[in-house]
Amino acid sequence: MFAFVFLCFNKFMDFILILSTTNTSEIARLIAKTLVENKLAACVNIAPKITSVYRWKDEIVNDEELLLIIKTKRKLFEQVKSKILEIHPYDVPEVISIDIENGSDSYLDWLNKETV
Repeated sequence: MFAFVFLCFNKFMDFILILSTTNTSEIARLIAKTLVENKLAACVNIAPKITSVYRWKDEIVNDEELLLIIKTKRKLFEQVKSKILEIHPYDVPEVISIDIENGSDSYLDWLNKETV
């Protein structure tokens, strides 16, 4: 029983969401297409027109951005991060990950098959 619980727990811990924002749909689509074509991500959602409020060079900035929600394997984080940094126009692009703690077996199996 312990082995079964451990395997199920590990299955979920193998996957992450990576969040990144950018300022144009062209860049968002280029990042998404590049990651999916290279099997570094199974899927990238692009959420338009989010408002980001942040401090930059001692000023409070209010920007309209697009949010990329990238579904991938934990082991691919560094490769995904490198690819985003290679394409991204920002000086300090957001590239953060969140563990996927739970999910449907069929979706996680698909995510696993669609990534390297």
